[in-house]
Amino acid sequence: MDLVMYILRSVAYVIVEPSLMIMLVVLGLLFYLKNRKVVSMQKMIVGEQINSALELTLSQIVLGIFAGILASLMLSYLGVIFSENSGIEFLFMISMLLMFIRPRLVCFSYSGAILGIVSMIFAYFNIKTSNGTLLFTLDITMLMTFVGVIHIIEAILVMVDGSRGAIPVFSNRKGAIIGGYALSRYWVLPVAIFIAYSVASQGPGLGTDSIGTPDWWPLIKHNNIMTMISTMILSLFPLFGVLGYSSLTFTMKKKEKALSSGIFIFIYGIVLTLVAQLAQMGWIGEIIVIIFAPLAHEGMLLIQRKIEEKRSPLFSSGEDGLAILEVVPYSKAYEIGLRPGDKIVSVNDKQINQEADIYIILKESLNNLNMKIKDRKGSLKEFHLKQDNNKRLGVVLVPRVVDIEKVVSFENKNFSEVLKDVQHNKDNK
Repeated sequence: MDLVMYILRSVAYVIVEPSLMIMLVVLGLLFYLKNRKVVSMQKMIVGEQINSALELTLSQIVLGIFAGILASLMLSYLGVIFSENSGIEFLFMISMLLMFIRPRLVCFSYSGAILGIVSMIFAYFNIKTSNGTLLFTLDITMLMTFVGVIHIIEAILVMVDGSRGAIPVFSNRKGAIIGGYALSRYWVLPVAIFIAYSVASQGPGLGTDSIGTPDWWPLIKHNNIMTMISTMILSLFPLFGVLGYSSLTFTMKKKEKALSSGIFIFIYGIVLTLVAQLAQMGWIGEIIVIIFAPLAHEGMLLIQRKIEEKRSPLFSSGEDGLAILEVVPYSKAYEIGLRPGDKIVSVNDKQINQEADIYIILKESLNNLNMKIKDRKGSLKEFHLKQDNNKRLGVVLVPRVVDIEKVVSFENKNFSEVLKDVQHNKDNK
């Protein structure tokens, strides 16, 4: 059987096998409940939903499945193989546990480092099972190569889908109100990895079919791996994981931020995959790699924060007009060509000094609006809009000032509490 077909068959097994399918349904339900909260927040801020909860959930599952296929192909051709008592399945369990403790820790860099440390401790103290074999025989090179490849896959998902479901947010910088986006996405990741079993104990994989592999396979010619390939039975073992991404930007459009984050994650994934090969040097190399993975990940996040701090805010209202932070797809504003980053200079030849001016003009002349807009390049354009009485304009504007009693703090609150506070402010208007 060809290696590619064997991999596709293994990933399909993840989707159709009853116990794994139940896990997929549970994850889908959790994603849907979270996405309902995202849509509720969008409605409160924008006035209507930008995405549907079902759309957000389906993209997380469908794109995640395709990403899982790509990850499985990359891992298999690289030759990432784990022994039957490696405990690699605990990587996924630790990752999901960390997700519930703190969502940003869902990253495999942290769970991989934890599992690597545990494995080294068990190996150092020679902790064995009842039949005399080591409880953990986890190859750190393979572990961190796996984590590096998963980050490359995560980078692609972030670049393609990371901006979906973004929520407009506001902050105060140097006394001025600025607008931005809070991005948060999770994807299910079904992945099939090679497990090496001794001839006497064939594992619960997909059988013992002969697999056709290229002459150059595997790409990583690790001594331990070459030994396992020649002396043991290889079986693809299906597992479920979750990839997560969250970020905040006030200096880029949401798609630009997702692309920027994706590039950083991609570089990190490549570097970690290369650095992981140092673990072949022995204990010192393994310690270096285990420390490098989470520290480099934190460093990557720190660099992005520093870049964000040094850049000028993209969405801020000044004397030259009110900044548009969000435009609802297929709304009146979207249809006439308004886009995030544009500024409303005047409406019906009336100078706009504050956001309330627009609403006064809308009440006076709901049917015909002539708008002067300054785009991101500084060019002035005029738009004519025939406003429908029953439809919103479909834009979110960055206010110049905000009443202090309408401010909702995110500090020490979970998402549900913030939603309640926003709804309370809305009801008291």
